[in-house]
Amino acid sequence: MKIQFCGAAQEVTGSAHLLTLDNGFTILLDCGLYQGRNKDMKTFNEEWLFKPEQIDCLILSHAHIDHSGRIPKLVKDGFQSDIISTHATRSLCSIMLLDSAKIQERDAEYYNKRLSLKKKKKKKSKAVRAAKLRTPLYTVEDANAAMDLFTGVPYERWFRINEDIEVFFRDAGHILGSASVTLRIQENGETKTFGFTGDIGRPNRPILRDPLPMPEVDHLICESTYGNKEHESAPGESDRFLEIITRTCVEKKGKLIIPAFSVGRTQEIVYMLDQMETKGLLPKIPVFVDSPLAVNATTIFGAHPECFDDDLSQYLLIDDNPFGFNELTYVRSVDISKSLNSINGGAIIISSSGMMNAGRVRHHLANNIDNKKNTLLIVGYCSPDTPGGMLRDGVEKIKLFGEWKMVKADIEIMDSFSAHADRKEIVDFLTNQKKNLKKIYLVHGELDRQEDLKAYLKENGFNQEIEIPKLGQEFDI
Repeated sequence: MKIQFCGAAQEVTGSAHLLTLDNGFTILLDCGLYQGRNKDMKTFNEEWLFKPEQIDCLILSHAHIDHSGRIPKLVKDGFQSDIISTHATRSLCSIMLLDSAKIQERDAEYYNKRLSLKKKKKKKSKAVRAAKLRTPLYTVEDANAAMDLFTGVPYERWFRINEDIEVFFRDAGHILGSASVTLRIQENGETKTFGFTGDIGRPNRPILRDPLPMPEVDHLICESTYGNKEHESAPGESDRFLEIITRTCVEKKGKLIIPAFSVGRTQEIVYMLDQMETKGLLPKIPVFVDSPLAVNATTIFGAHPECFDDDLSQYLLIDDNPFGFNELTYVRSVDISKSLNSINGGAIIISSSGMMNAGRVRHHLANNIDNKKNTLLIVGYCSPDTPGGMLRDGVEKIKLFGEWKMVKADIEIMDSFSAHADRKEIVDFLTNQKKNLKKIYLVHGELDRQEDLKAYLKENGFNQEIEIPKLGQEFDI
């Protein structure tokens, strides 16, 4: 049996890991989109390290685009087998892959329109003359075709893929429907167990149940996003969030812009604001969720109460809509989104994407980043080469839509909102694996963080061999 690392190898996005059994049966774990700007990864989304038509099964850990976003491309290029996920992941993918396809189509249309205008000008550079029209990575039709291949499976049940392979999903507590993946494989007369953490969530976070330890396995692929860090504690989180809201929206009468992933982070922030409003703590200011995808995702959250933790289940007894209150408006319309630029006075705008490299939030940044009344609140991980990563690093100016903007707004960071486990939480999640685990492969992290996590695991009693795979690297199991 072999494992090849076909994405998220010394990178945080583009998750894809290929397991090949001795009999030739192939299992792809995740099929994510690369979302950064690393020049070495320029062609990653267009190319494969395997033949899509030869993949026998795709197992999806969760719906985030860096784990699911190339599935329509995989189907477009010949994959026609089963896609196995939890029920909630299947529901989220039905909107997220469609949204991603629309973005691919719009981006190609915008690029081609600009290229055509450049070619019409009399003086054209050699590069412009040679440039070709762009086709979308995949289309809405491809996304719809991909959804026809999904099979939803509940947590905590072994599901038989074929006579030799079973898969088991356990709640990872990362986003709605997220799961760790355990494979039980009969090969050459023996039983082998193989695990993939997916993205590990955090204990004691709102809405979702806490992550549960995986069954014990022989070999494990483990995420390492925050492998060198411990998050700020949550107890003061609500107080600090309220302080930022009050200072920005009440005292300075500015806008609080919160770039947030449409699935997971947005719902968590809205739920926290809803609780503040119920307690009478939230100032009477308008709050906007400006993301059609987030609107649809919030509806899906309401349809999967099986994923809710006990606190939210109890809260539903006093508030039957934990994702809605009087001052909250969900925005679908482009015209209404544009009208938010002319708001005078304090307001909160929650918009995607979380890394600020796409979506409506880029327009809100462009219109608000150079005003000292405003605040940009970063509430999660951002790749270093994205606008979010640059702002986290303290840049004084940033280029948006071809124009340089001075960063005059306050930049606040609250990593306690993160849906990724920190290094201590990763160790706690893996503690039950110490006895039987033979080897750990660290993925979904930047190299320096992976090296730190490897050392931290060793310090905490993990004496197994720990690998940090490179893109395309293959190992015998």
